[in-house]
Parts: sequence; structure tokens; C-alpha cells
Amino acid sequence: MSKFTDKLPNLDESCFQFSQQTLLAPKNVATHAPRILMLYGSLRERSYSKLLTLEAARLLEAMGAEVKVFDPLDLPQPDAAPDTHHKVKELRDLAEWSEGMVWCSPERHGAMTGILKSQIDWIPLSVGAVRPTQGKTLALMEVCGGSQSFNAVNQMRILGRWMRMLTIPNQSSVAKAFLEFDEDGRMKPSAYYDRVVDVMEELVKFTLLTRDIAPYLVDRYSERKESAGELSKRVNQKNI
Repeated sequence: MSKFTDKLPNLDESCFQFSQQTLLAPKNVATHAPRILMLYGSLRERSYSKLLTLEAARLLEAMGAEVKVFDPLDLPQPDAAPDTHHKVKELRDLAEWSEGMVWCSPERHGAMTGILKSQIDWIPLSVGAVRPTQGKTLALMEVCGGSQSFNAVNQMRILGRWMRMLTIPNQSSVAKAFLEFDEDGRMKPSAYYDRVVDVMEELVKFTLLTRDIAPYLVDRYSERKESAGELSKRVNQKNI
């Protein structure tokens, strides 16, 4: 036995597992279209984050995905209404339905908007011992009023990690977004448009690759040691 593994007194061997390549091959392969939920972060009448989201939605549908776009209008601020509010319930149901998500925010004051953050905050970290976003794929986009920046997508990447999501490597940041859409709200041909195609293509690939084995990918030794009740208590945000 290796000198590094012959003595592990702090390890609960009943909960310890060897990672196995065979478990990365799904026993059952889903055949339905990838289910993608899209969130955007502005309520302006001509919202460039919404226009970019809708452009990406068209691409995803062309790639064979089933897409739903959540309208954040009338969504209350977190904790300002009960979770039985119809917009909160709509958002949570969509989050549960989805296998992947796209988050798109304007950059405002060097950060993502409160509109998008409120949507994310309404999605619970846990329902009982289950995290609704755990193991789902995530793609990130932002629109900028000036030069290209990555502040918003970088922030959202941190949130995706916190929500236990599988955030894809590629991302999109559209500079001077007011120049990139025509009068009908369609995105003009450009390198920015090509990057959006790249990002959506990668999202679909990662969703197809991981959705059948997501529970195994996010399974944790530390959580196998906990009972469902202990896990629920630890991650329940109502206590904060």
C-alpha cells in the first residue's frame, strides 16, 4: 500500500468513494431537447441585455434546445414578498425545469444589475436537502454601454460557482451595445455576434455532456457524511 494512503485516521471510509470512469458513462441517455432557462437584467423599454438574450434564444432553438425566457417585470425584491408570489413561483418552477441557464446583465457601476441579482437571490440554495441549481450548466453574457468590460460576467461566474452550477469556460461581453442592434432589435453581424454563437454552441454541448451524470459530478464526500436534515439546516438561507 502507498505510504500516502495507508493511514487516514480522519477519513470516514463508509462515505469515501474512488472516482470511477465507468460512472461517467450515463446508464440512461436522455433524448429530449436540452432545457435552457434565460435570465436578463434590465427593465428598460429597449433593454440590450434582453435583446441579446432573445438573440441567443433564437440560436439555442436553432441548435435544438427548448428555451424559456423569464420576464423579471413585477418580480418583488427578495424577502419583500412571500415565496408564494406568482412571479417567484414562476421563476422557481422554471429553475427546477431547466437543465442549463443563461444569465445576461448590463454592466452598471462596474457590476451586474440588481435586477439580475434579485432573480438569482430568489432561486433557493436548497429545497430540503436538494439544491435546485446544482449540476446545471450555465453560460454568461453582458452588455456594456462603453468599452468592453468583464466585471459583470466575472461576478456572475462567482455566483454560478456558489449555486453549484457547471459554468462553461466561454462567455460573451458586447461593448457599446447600442451600436450592435438594428431598429428591429436584431443583432448585427460582427465578431460579438460570432462569440454569442460560440457561447451558445458550447452551452448546448456541455449540457448534453453532463445532464445525465450531473448528480455524480457534484456528489461530495462531506455531504455524504451528513444526514439530509443536517444538510438542509446548514444551507437553509432563511437562517441568515
